[in-house]
Amino acid sequence: MAWYAIHTRSRHENKVEWGLTQKAIHVFLPKMEVWSKRKDRRKKISIPMFPGYLFVDSLLMDNSVKLNILKTVGVVRILGKQASSEPLPVPDDKIEAIQRLIRSNVEVKRVQYPMVGHPAQIVDGPLKDIEGIVLEADYEKEWFVISVELLQRAVAIKLAGFNISKL
Repeated sequence: MAWYAIHTRSRHENKVEWGLTQKAIHVFLPKMEVWSKRKDRRKKISIPMFPGYLFVDSLLMDNSVKLNILKTVGVVRILGKQASSEPLPVPDDKIEAIQRLIRSNVEVKRVQYPMVGHPAQIVDGPLKDIEGIVLEADYEKEWFVISVELLQRAVAIKLAGFNISKL
């Protein structure tokens, strides 16, 4: 059996999971628990770990299986080689690592760092809630240089990755 990544329409992961399950296709939709961001109350909700993606397990991926998957409401495509329409399987060790992470019940946070040239917001420290443009980024060391407009003057600030969020 091999796992294949399926790209879904935005916020259609649960609908695709249900549709593929109805077609007797083994589906894996990794989810994580987060606190909802509602103004009137807080509660834990379950959201997809990889928004817009889920995994299917198939012994072989011939044209009839591909067509059956692609006809499911909300499916965009099966990830694979761009030149041909041949789907590429996800290595089993990657799927097993995701499954172990979910079974361990550790708190998982999704982090999306801003790209160079994109807007960002400082989320901690004395300049909290100030917005700027990312000038430089070292993703391995998690250091960012962000340009902030203060009184019509640009100031570059070097920040650690946990102090910055993508807008």
